[in-house]
Amino acid sequence: QVQLVESGGGLVQTGGSLRLSCAASGRTFSELYMGWFRRAPGKEREFVATVNRSGDITYYADSVKGRFTISRDNEKNTVYLQMNSLKLEDTAIYYCAASTKWATKLYEVDYWGQGTQVTVSS
Repeated sequence: QVQLVESGGGLVQTGGSLRLSCAASGRTFSELYMGWFRRAPGKEREFVATVNRSGDITYYADSVKGRFTISRDNEKNTVYLQMNSLKLEDTAIYYCAASTKWATKLYEVDYWGQGTQVTVSS
């Protein structure tokens, strides 16, 4: 079983930045593909970004491309999401996701974190 614990959420103004972290335990971190999803108020959970096991291949949703950066540190068993130029529509609960395969769909994710709230205000 994999445990995922997110941190770094909070309140930020439009145009600001936040960095989310997700610490993983319970399995060899470098064996896992890691990603981030989010659920905005009144909407379904959606894909945000993913990174492969070695950290050299990433993929983003069009809505965040060029503003968000996903990265991982296999020594620290942690994945990050650097969020810049935040917009009101980025307000959501952000969930860390771990998978044994490349995952951009909800059903492809094997493990979920509990989520961290990000609120962007004007």
